[in-house]
Amino acid sequence: MRFTSHPARQTPRAVGARSSGESGLRRRPAQIVVAGFAGAIAAGTLLLLLPVSWTDRAPTVVEALFTATSAACVTGLVVVDTGTFWSPFGQAVIAVLIQVGGFGVMTVATLLGLLVSRRLGVQTRLLAAASTRSVHLGDVRRVLLGALRVTLIAEVTLAVLLAVRFATTYDEPPARAVWLGVFHSVSAFNNAGFGLYPDNLMQFVADPFICLPLCAAVIIGGLGFPVLVEAWQHRREPWWGLGRPHRWSLHAKVTGLTTAILLVAGTVFFLLAERTYTLAGMDGGTQLLASFTQSTMARTAGFNSLDTSAMNNGTWLGTDILMFIGGGSAGTAGGIKVGTFAVLAFIIWSELRGDPDSTVFDRRVATATQRQALAVALLSVAAVVLATLTITLSTRTFSLDQILFETTSAFSTTGLSTGITADLEPWHQVVLVLLMFLGRLGPVTLGTTIALRAGQRLYRRPESAMVIG
Repeated sequence: MRFTSHPARQTPRAVGARSSGESGLRRRPAQIVVAGFAGAIAAGTLLLLLPVSWTDRAPTVVEALFTATSAACVTGLVVVDTGTFWSPFGQAVIAVLIQVGGFGVMTVATLLGLLVSRRLGVQTRLLAAASTRSVHLGDVRRVLLGALRVTLIAEVTLAVLLAVRFATTYDEPPARAVWLGVFHSVSAFNNAGFGLYPDNLMQFVADPFICLPLCAAVIIGGLGFPVLVEAWQHRREPWWGLGRPHRWSLHAKVTGLTTAILLVAGTVFFLLAERTYTLAGMDGGTQLLASFTQSTMARTAGFNSLDTSAMNNGTWLGTDILMFIGGGSAGTAGGIKVGTFAVLAFIIWSELRGDPDSTVFDRRVATATQRQALAVALLSVAAVVLATLTITLSTRTFSLDQILFETTSAFSTTGLSTGITADLEPWHQVVLVLLMFLGRLGPVTLGTTIALRAGQRLYRRPESAMVIG
């Protein structure tokens, strides 16, 4: 496959006249995206209600809706066991919803980014093209085909590796081994976290040939399509072009560095926090593998090789933070995104140093970007807090830290759970459904809407200061 960067070439058609469909997309991009995902969830719910989709008993409407939403929003939270409750047809429906949801978010986020850049002024567009040169601003076809190729290569490779391992080491019949490989591959690359084993990955906690390929797929899918394109462009350079960091875009640098830091920090955190809990009794190599796997999966993937319900409360809180941050923009991961987190961190660092501007890798962060990061982060916090408060006030069965874990997992589309999801009241599960939907599409559509509505006034109000702190 070939991903190339072209100089901005605009035909008169591209600059001037627009088709009616394109004009509609420009006027209502967020509404179109939301409607598309809502339609996919509705179709998935109806399919899961069919008798061919379940085994022993019919699911309730809430159970079918919850599962369809969790799959389409690539979350992984479940109210029934995926491997036993749903028939092979039902499992296939879930896999298709995961694929549609993951691929849809990855391409939609990238295309909306292109849409935003094309709505900017000429000078700003040229600057955007220089800093995110991985994707041509008008090449929609290249974006779609490139995302499809990346998805197919990653998922097919992982499916083969897993199928061979399941068949040769765990004595799974060939047909089931293939299905296990395909299902878990789709679930991993799309950061969904659905598993066909009742204990998810806990029985494979010491198997690096299962855990590490899954972690690799989760990381690749969570980096985001623009970063993957740049990695492909620099594939012939030593160490993926790391020797020439100036050739990487600012977005790729920030996403890659922040992802690496969070993976290492998360691994160390789980090693220290769970050494006398879920890691007790394991040898050093297994503890390291389990901690790395948990650190990777907490970045909105949702698989678990350790018993999440048996972790201590401090580990739950640390996992909440990792889930809330999430993965890269225009990828299959959820959360507020590592780019948003990094921008906020650099804003704080610049303010502490008294710098007038927030700079990242010798580049000044645009004021509009800072405001968008603050808006996304604060509104995301508000959504999690409101949902947590709503459920907490209406139940005495579960503790605050358990409920906070579930709501954070739902909003960040992670799928990790303390084990209470299935025991929540049906209307509490509906709250989680709304939270998953908002968390999957909220940061993408919100950021795009803010950028598209940004305008320039011909005047500015007088400046005044307020007392802070």
